[in-house]
Amino acid sequence: MSNFPSAGVYTVDTVHSNIGFVVRHLVVSKVRGLFSEFAGVITIGDTTETSSVTATVQAASVSTNNEQRDGHLKSSDFFDLENHPTLTLVSTAFTPKGDNEYVLTADLTIRGVTKSVDFDVEFTGSIDHYLPGVTAIGFEAKASIDRRDFGVNFENTLENGTAVVSHKIDLVFEIEATNQA
Repeated sequence: MSNFPSAGVYTVDTVHSNIGFVVRHLVVSKVRGLFSEFAGVITIGDTTETSSVTATVQAASVSTNNEQRDGHLKSSDFFDLENHPTLTLVSTAFTPKGDNEYVLTADLTIRGVTKSVDFDVEFTGSIDHYLPGVTAIGFEAKASIDRRDFGVNFENTLENGTAVVSHKIDLVFEIEATNQA
């Protein structure tokens, strides 16, 4: 834990960060998606337990490299963009797990439904930024959710009963953040 970042407020660098997901399609392949518009703040306290994270993602910025699929994801079958334009994350606990490993418990809101989710987090490092007096920190966070827990109940199946889209969604966040200069 000695490698944990210095106390302070760090803003997520959206140019050098990824907020994404992975979902199985027809059981045999994976579809990967990213959000291009998001904002977040990581507040590092004097201890990990006093640290926190908040983030907001614009659902309209979803991209899976397929315009038709992206349009479907924005519809009421999935994100219901018209009624729920943002996804949010607000941490409730940040607990040490091992060397550079933590559990981030957060209230995740999708489609207006908020559920507590545990993320496995790895602190990937801290380095002096090229701007004087600025520090860059990195984290990778992963969690799996059941989309139905958030009211995403699209249930298209093949004739043999195979789900077109898995219920399990893997969330993958690769974050670089910097403190204020």
